[in-house]
Amino acid sequence: MSKKTSPDILRIAIAQLNPTVGDVAANLARARQARADAASQGADLILFTELFISGYPPEDLILKPAFLRVCERAAEEIAAETADGGPGIIIGVPLKRSSGTHNAVIVADGGKIIAERFKVDLPNYGEFDEKRVFQAGPDMPGPVNFRGVRLGIPICEDIWGDFGVCETLAESGAELLVVPNGSPYYRGKVDIRHQIVIRQVIESGLPLIYANQVGGQDELVFDGASFAIGADKSLVFQMSQFEETLAVTTWKRQGDHWACDRGPMSRIPEKEEADYRACMLGLRDYVNKNGFKNVVLGLSGGIDSAICAALAVDALGEERVRCVMMPYRYTSKESLKDAEDCARALGCRYDIVPIAEPVEGFQNALAQLFEGTQAGITEENLQSRARGTLLMAISNKFGSMVVTTGNKSEMSVGYATLYGDMNGGFNPIKDLYKLQVYAISRWRNNEVPPGALGPSGEVIPVNIIEKVPTAELRENQTDQDSLPPYEVLDDILECLVENEMGVDDIVARGHDRETVMRVENLLYIAEYKRRQAAPGVKITKKNFGRDRRYPITNRFRDRG
Repeated sequence: MSKKTSPDILRIAIAQLNPTVGDVAANLARARQARADAASQGADLILFTELFISGYPPEDLILKPAFLRVCERAAEEIAAETADGGPGIIIGVPLKRSSGTHNAVIVADGGKIIAERFKVDLPNYGEFDEKRVFQAGPDMPGPVNFRGVRLGIPICEDIWGDFGVCETLAESGAELLVVPNGSPYYRGKVDIRHQIVIRQVIESGLPLIYANQVGGQDELVFDGASFAIGADKSLVFQMSQFEETLAVTTWKRQGDHWACDRGPMSRIPEKEEADYRACMLGLRDYVNKNGFKNVVLGLSGGIDSAICAALAVDALGEERVRCVMMPYRYTSKESLKDAEDCARALGCRYDIVPIAEPVEGFQNALAQLFEGTQAGITEENLQSRARGTLLMAISNKFGSMVVTTGNKSEMSVGYATLYGDMNGGFNPIKDLYKLQVYAISRWRNNEVPPGALGPSGEVIPVNIIEKVPTAELRENQTDQDSLPPYEVLDDILECLVENEMGVDDIVARGHDRETVMRVENLLYIAEYKRRQAAPGVKITKKNFGRDRRYPITNRFRDRG
């Protein structure tokens, strides 16, 4: 247990943990264990993340009175346990009060709750819609006196917006800002958080501790990477990304301010590693938190299914991954070899299930109806739908979740078949453009990410990376028969999706106007497919689903 807090030294444990939305009992148990670990390291206070008791984001669970009661009881239980003389706690919990239902934290010490604080600035953009279920705190929060130290406790968005919460806390006598967060990953987010915090440090003159959740929750991946910025605007500690960890930091009073005397300084991965680890963590938690024992996916010999197989093995282990090659007359010997080589390199189960009989059965059943028509995309889609049906049958029979494998380039322009290759429970690469898929594939062949359960070395055969991409639904087919080169397509899509640029501005980047207008049209008309697609990990600043909500019925086109 911790010793009595000195007025000049405060040991703060940051609990960067992975709660599960709705599993209040498990989250409480995790909090208890973390507090015990913090006590054994001499911590005076343990800081948990935003809405840790409920899991974040709880979405419409907040509308259930029974859920709120269970969460508050759990908070009261762990607050009572602080009577043991160990660390005090700051922990996030939804609270229903006379002023409304709030995204809140409690501060507990000496066996009782000594303060409650409510989030003032409720985010309502992108992946966030907290105004749907919460009411903003009715007043600006004041500091909390914890063992003689005045702590300011803004909650996540309170430091992102322009409400002046941190400045108000400083003016009210706060000495140190401690911030519980539920901040999901997108590429480059760590640098953005640092910039936001530095701005608040400059405005308030106070050091700030930023504690962030880790783990996957549906499409969102919380990457941790908790840190602190000192009053001198320097990075005073940095915790690891994508990993659960508990760090005890030592803060000392130096004159009229507090400084961090000791804390970790972990490496933050570069973009390909970060993207890969986000996809791996998102897939792992989706499978495990939803109770699936294993997964199955179609392994075609192409890059998308190969990287998904690698992610699955890294996330779950080879014994929980089953790959199925489903060849037809257009499947090349090269693809058969590449798929087998990939499965062998990963060490997972590999089955071959030919689809000639079901495809020809569909064709025979439809022959009279289709008489006199030209064969084309309809017949090609029968191949994809036969494969999708077989994968779902394997899923139903063995309880395996189907991993779907379409990348963001394909999902953007509808280069995917409903009830075929779009079948599945979760898509780890849904928010990665094709060129990004190639980039993380090359990275994975050279590196093994921390926590990965798969093998080292080349797990994606070089031939898969180097060959011309094709769906192999007809003779000599390539993706570029119907799509611009991916170097062109991905740049246009990023302009349209992430940056909401107009056609004229995209053309000014050097793209052909007709191509840009065609891609924009494909993007709009594929909306109905995306509404029926499996969820997938958010990697970019604007993913399909939570971030981008366009109407299916939509006649707008930008004519420049």
